[in-house]
Amino acid sequence: MSIDFSIDAEPRTDEGKGASRRLRLTGRVPAILYGGEKQPQSISLQHNKIFNSLQEEAVYSHILTLNVAGEKQKVILRDVQRHPAKPVILHVDFQRVDDKHTINMHVPLHFIGDDVCPGVKSEGGQVSHQMIEVEITCYPKDIPEFIEVDMSEMKIGDSVHLSELKMPEGVTLTALTHGEDHDQQVANCHATKVAVEEDTIADDGAAAEDDEQAADSEK
Repeated sequence: MSIDFSIDAEPRTDEGKGASRRLRLTGRVPAILYGGEKQPQSISLQHNKIFNSLQEEAVYSHILTLNVAGEKQKVILRDVQRHPAKPVILHVDFQRVDDKHTINMHVPLHFIGDDVCPGVKSEGGQVSHQMIEVEITCYPKDIPEFIEVDMSEMKIGDSVHLSELKMPEGVTLTALTHGEDHDQQVANCHATKVAVEEDTIADDGAAAEDDEQAADSEK
């Protein structure tokens, strides 16, 4: 399925909770466009179209073309408010982007090799992901669709930190610009809970046997 990174919008003048409720009843979603040298602009989107677009992961990490009454602008998706119980989009935030300025945004992590790494396949361990996305800083033209995390060589006890991720040219991890203490763990390979419990039981059994032997020798 090809992804259309163009979104149609209409300007709106009515604002406030009441106006937003009335707008939603017509099948549209209130939204805001801000950033750059222009003033924030209230807009609305066709609900079903934006709902379907948001099902695609790539929409969250791409430059989008927002067509507001015939004026096309480059934007990124900044925030989406969803109904807590229904498949309904309540509000969307877009930010204008400028090719000459860097931006910060979140992109997803794609983990590969989880099921074939030695820690899982040979040692019976388990892989845990501490993060599903990372914040990056780059120019709009350099935004990656995702960051790949290769887990295929992981053994039990191994871990991957932010500083070990392979970043595309021109892209930096925002967290690492704040110092080494922000080099968080991304994923690790560890023994399963069952294996740990079995080892504990075995150790307890061996200790009990040693105690029994010691008691017999004292008789």
